[in-house]
Amino acid sequence: MTRLAALAVATALVTLPSGLGQHPPTVPDNVTFEAGIEYANPDGQHLQLNLARPKTGDGPFSAVVCIHGGGFRAGKRESYDALTVKLAQKGYVAATVSYRLAPKYQFPAAVHDTKAAVRWVRANAAKYKIDPDRIGVTGGSAGGHLAQFLGVTGDVKEFEGDGGNAGVSSKVKCVVNVYGPSDFTKSYGKSVDAAQVLPLFLGGNLETARPAHIRSSPLNWVTPNAAPTLCIHGTDDQYVAHEQAVWMIDRLKACGVEAELLTLQGAGHGFKGKDAEAAEAALFAFFDRHLKAK
Repeated sequence: MTRLAALAVATALVTLPSGLGQHPPTVPDNVTFEAGIEYANPDGQHLQLNLARPKTGDGPFSAVVCIHGGGFRAGKRESYDALTVKLAQKGYVAATVSYRLAPKYQFPAAVHDTKAAVRWVRANAAKYKIDPDRIGVTGGSAGGHLAQFLGVTGDVKEFEGDGGNAGVSSKVKCVVNVYGPSDFTKSYGKSVDAAQVLPLFLGGNLETARPAHIRSSPLNWVTPNAAPTLCIHGTDDQYVAHEQAVWMIDRLKACGVEAELLTLQGAGHGFKGKDAEAAEAALFAFFDRHLKAK
């Protein structure tokens, strides 16, 4: 495997290794799973999502949108199929979404797409027995960045895009950000692939495209209106430094937003074994606390 191929694999890793490469996922009898639902069609790209939901029950169910990683230039929504099924077993409607990738589509295309996905979920709440006021989001690596961006720009109209369901809110109630970057201006020299990845996504490096690095960093959009956030990050992450999560949590807390950091000592980028189990348990607990009806 070449170094670039290895980087693509590493940056595509998500919290739950069991979800990688399953086509289709194992679906238990109490879950309905639908693949390939088109939610938006920007530039003729026919963006799709896979949806898992409880087979029985009147709802309304809380919902979770899952955003895959892959360095903004790779990865597939199917990497989160297994998580969506687990969430459905726990009483959620869960979607894993595709979005436009770099270098053909640079920031903020992916933001426009993931916001369009949230709007689609909210617009189809009645059809799928979803509570439109209880939609959370999660993602790993690049997906963690996009999930975090959703959490801090719910009221920022410039990032809505034109992916359909105009006028429907793209706000999310809470975020679980799994080793996603928060400040691209400080990624260089702290990440083994930032120098390759970020220019593709942002149209240049820090010297030639600094404004894009600043504008695309979730840290710079935090306000008291940001969504409650859980960051999960390993101390031995060579792709996104652990300090990126620390900065995000500190900024959120400084604005009075509920924020938690689960630090996994010695964990890298892509959790395995007990680290994956701890991350999964924290994710479920956080969503239960913030999305389940009191």
